[in-house]
Amino acid sequence: MGLDVRNGYQGDIPASNYPDFSQQGYQVIRELGRNREAGRITYLAHALQSHQRVVIKEFCFANTSIDLSGTKAYEREIAMLQQLNHSRIPHYVDAFETSVGFYMVQEYKNAPCLAWKRSFHPEEIKQIALSILEILIYLQNQAAPIIHRDIKPENILVDRQLNGYLVDFGLARKQDTKIVLSSFAAGTPGFMPPEEQFGHSLTEASDLYSLGATLICLLTRTRSVDIGKLIDDNCCFDCQKLLPEISPRFSSWLMKMVERNRKHRYPNAEMALKALQPISVLGAGTSIEILAAAMNRRKRAVMLGLVTIGTLAVAGTTWMIAQSGGLAQQVLETQECQAVNLVSTCTDKTGY
Repeated sequence: MGLDVRNGYQGDIPASNYPDFSQQGYQVIRELGRNREAGRITYLAHALQSHQRVVIKEFCFANTSIDLSGTKAYEREIAMLQQLNHSRIPHYVDAFETSVGFYMVQEYKNAPCLAWKRSFHPEEIKQIALSILEILIYLQNQAAPIIHRDIKPENILVDRQLNGYLVDFGLARKQDTKIVLSSFAAGTPGFMPPEEQFGHSLTEASDLYSLGATLICLLTRTRSVDIGKLIDDNCCFDCQKLLPEISPRFSSWLMKMVERNRKHRYPNAEMALKALQPISVLGAGTSIEILAAAMNRRKRAVMLGLVTIGTLAVAGTTWMIAQSGGLAQQVLETQECQAVNLVSTCTDKTGY
């Protein structure tokens, strides 16, 4: 979705192998993209009645990997889009069904997605971040806050003025909606917040993690499929190591966006936007800012060490109980009394 194509319909003749939607009032111009595993194909099309360009998203249920849950996801996405009215969320237009599958029609935005091989100046990436945060603020200010759940370069379009557009609400949920077990970890690995990986409740801070990971990909010019290369052995992003040229304040802001513990991130998009606005992306920073960034990195390392110690302690005492029965239980009780601060620290670190 969102290819930069020629203006005007004349001269854009659909290939013979494209589906015929003339009875539904549309003529395909070209294919924009496809997700073979999910059985989805996206087309750029011409609306015969309004003479406007639209995007048609196909849900092909002839694919054996797609079942009834796919239909429900399709219906949920339409219901979600019908509730939204934001200039940078493509509007829902229409839907129809054929013998092949279901089709959803959306407003077309003349803007390529961030997954295209493009490079941006770091300050331009900041503008993109602000633009997407504005959309997230709109979603989070709904009566029941909406969590997108799949923010990544492929689902963000950016035009020449650096306006960001958020697409693909197939996984989006209202925050107070219970997510069934089958949809846990339904996002994209590397961009998915840790709390979703382990089936914990999502909050307004969950999409911030995904946005932060997306920005790190842009800044390092890393493809989505290679995001794993940016994550260290502790399953964390080290922004200062990955991006030594960015300012300490911006590095700290990014690190807070991708904190594994959701309680340590910004609580919502509005707070994240306010914090980002006055920050310069490049620059050495003041001595105080450099010291603060260094202290944050040290604190992060210490906390990870405490979690490791806590994990080893639990494993050791579990073995003792299994081996020594009542005596080990007494030792365990003594250790619990002495290590209450360590345990509470580890609990706060993981947030679960």
